[in-house]
Amino acid sequence: MTDALSTIDQAHFRQVLGHFATGVTVIAAHDEQGPIGFTCQSFMSLSLDPALVAFAPGKASSTWPRIRATGVFCANVLAEDQEDVCRVFASKGGDKFQGIGWRPGVTGSPVLADVLAWVEARIEAVHDAGDHEIVIGRVAELGVREAGHPLLFYRGGFGRFEA
Repeated sequence: MTDALSTIDQAHFRQVLGHFATGVTVIAAHDEQGPIGFTCQSFMSLSLDPALVAFAPGKASSTWPRIRATGVFCANVLAEDQEDVCRVFASKGGDKFQGIGWRPGVTGSPVLADVLAWVEARIEAVHDAGDHEIVIGRVAELGVREAGHPLLFYRGGFGRFEA
């Protein structure tokens, strides 16, 4: 039997799935070298009991292995006015935390200033998923800002939510 996905054009796959709007997070941790993080759209709630979340970092990421080694992370849900923060953490190299306000959470992971919400978790499992991995985290702490809207990613660009 032929694997149907092996015949799927990657550009077409990306274009079609780009029609699914996602929120934007910064996955962050802190190791012996300092704070680390990367922009991630593939973050989700997974389970209420127990409280689990998941995200899917790319295997080519240079930041993910350092976060994985800490055993913890904070998913920072970006607010609509944080596109610049998203772009900083999507870039390769450099000190991404320069000029970015943050505080350590209960796991020691960075909780970024002015985010819409944040979820700290301990890594419970990591599963292979093609050119990505699926990370499952057990929630340790979380919080939300009282007002604001999320930064959204849709069809290759950023958007905002109108209530």
